[in-house]
Amino acid sequence: MEVTDKGRNPRFVVTTLPGNDADLYCNMYCARGDMENRIKDQQLDLFAKRTSSKHWWSNQWRLMLSMLAFVLFEKLREFCSRKYRSLSVHSLRLRLIKIAAVVTRNTRRIRFFLNECCPDQKEFIRLSQALSPG
Repeated sequence: MEVTDKGRNPRFVVTTLPGNDADLYCNMYCARGDMENRIKDQQLDLFAKRTSSKHWWSNQWRLMLSMLAFVLFEKLREFCSRKYRSLSVHSLRLRLIKIAAVVTRNTRRIRFFLNECCPDQKEFIRLSQALSPG
């Protein structure tokens, strides 16, 4: 049973599957909803829904790029702290990818100069250090 600030929100699942009711709800029913949220992330935030070309290969290429981007975001989640792991693809893009910064590059390193008011600056620094080779 879910309880929100508006009160109780009972859920009922009618099934013929054997097993404990709570386990079936948590492990099967909620997992299905989570998968639907991942599909929605890919369609809306990674542009998998834009298959409007009249050529099959163009549409297939867009879907493959969208799938690759989704896999990269899932891998990025593995390196994120616990607070950021549950964020949607849209929120991850806004907080960690689409950050205004000045990028400088020389022969030995790439430097990011972030705004000192960036709310996710510590997580960005932690992620960039975790993902850096060496």
